Amino acid sequence: MKTSFSKDVLTLDAPREADRIAAAIREQIGQQLKRKGAVVGLSGGIDSSVAAALCVRALGADRVLGLLMPEADSSPESLRLGRELAQSLGITAILEDVSPLLKAARCYQRRDVAIRSLIPGYTEDYKCKLVLPSITEESAYAVSSVVVQSPAGVQTKARVTAQAYREIIAAMNFKQRVRIMMEYHHADRLQYAVIGTPNRLEYDLGFFVKNGDGAADLKPIAHLYKTQVYQLAAYFNILQEIQSRPPTTDTYSLEQSQEEFYFSLPLAQMDLCLYGKDHHVPPAELAAALGLTEGQVTQVYQQIDSKRKVSGYLHAPPLLIQP
Repeated sequence: MKTSFSKDVLTLDAPREADRIAAAIREQIGQQLKRKGAVVGLSGGIDSSVAAALCVRALGADRVLGLLMPEADSSPESLRLGRELAQSLGITAILEDVSPLLKAARCYQRRDVAIRSLIPGYTEDYKCKLVLPSITEESAYAVSSVVVQSPAGVQTKARVTAQAYREIIAAMNFKQRVRIMMEYHHADRLQYAVIGTPNRLEYDLGFFVKNGDGAADLKPIAHLYKTQVYQLAAYFNILQEIQSRPPTTDTYSLEQSQEEFYFSLPLAQMDLCLYGKDHHVPPAELAAALGLTEGQVTQVYQQIDSKRKVSGYLHAPPLLIQP
């Protein structure tokens, strides 16, 4: 099928967009929020790296603080890359190991109890992750499974029940909430603003924790598709290792991509599906451009609707009886 849809629709004028965002950050922090600088949690990933680079462009390196907040399940690579990113940008970075706080909240223990309800042989020395089936799998349903790996390297997979899923997610959400608490501690003592780092996919489709990484004073890249964030990363000459690193959640002890945890599709394709959905591109036309079937694109469109319903609660401010 011939298609008029072009995969180039998300191409940015990177220098112009970087200047536009930097000007907005400068005005929002200095004029609207009356803050002196910015705090950015550095994960070693592309989004936080670009957000930090934009803040440096807007405010200067001396008014940007990077926070490195590893915990027991974090990849050592995340800490190393976060440090190297801070050094390359010339910003101060502070290490805050949040593992003790998470242990005190029984984050890991609560997660393990929920997993054992599904896989009784699971113990605390196992590794784990949650996964969704890929949209390209035949008859795939958006039902999560838990994957565990024994110390001997043997993996076991089990479909999660609704209750176990909620228990696991509730336990793991401690991680984002403890980190945002740490970010606001440093923001309060310095009179800085907290920078949120979600891209458009994450912000629109609810890939964040309410009052965790969903909390911030400003979110300067929330309008950018993931592929556009990569374009800005190339423009800023972000460390090549960060640019080439597959996006991960860095939340579970087993290596886990954002695709297998939440989006069910490679992020470059997911970007274009989100664009297609919002611009009323027929599924058949988008499918021809992306190398998917019409049914797969229709299924992605349906998942976008479903995720947006969930994200409505995540975005909602506290309810008041009276204004």
